[in-house]
Amino acid sequence: MKLYIYCEEEDFTALSAAFENEFESDADLSAEIVIVDEQEIQRLNRETRGIDAVTDVLSYPSLDGIFGVKIEKKNFPYEADEDGRLFIGSIAICEKRAAEQAAEYGHGIMREINYLAAHGICHLLGYDHVEESDKILMRQKEERVLAKMGAVRQ
Repeated sequence: MKLYIYCEEEDFTALSAAFENEFESDADLSAEIVIVDEQEIQRLNRETRGIDAVTDVLSYPSLDGIFGVKIEKKNFPYEADEDGRLFIGSIAICEKRAAEQAAEYGHGIMREINYLAAHGICHLLGYDHVEESDKILMRQKEERVLAKMGAVRQ
């Protein structure tokens, strides 16, 4: 099944394709990404997480209990979008923080934005990085997806 990413500001077609075979589902999935400024990401972070600070990416999953299991449409009858795809959630990426991090890590801004988007999508799919073992699994998924795009770390 495919992952469709909706974003008005950037084209995530390559990232969508790179997530092919990275999840198990009986339906296509969809996600939304918005590119925001520092004020907006700080507002979102404050209002949704109680942290009054700028951050690079925020994820808002819409499906619970999907990590490591087949995502079945019958279990989420109210999460299908107008195209019949299961909506897995929304991601906000701060463009300025992405640019700063790209400069810090020595790669282009689109590589950083794609990394942040991949990171966010992993969260939407139930991945987390609280425990070290979970962090390792999430990083492996992120790096595998980016490698499929040819966006490996330099």
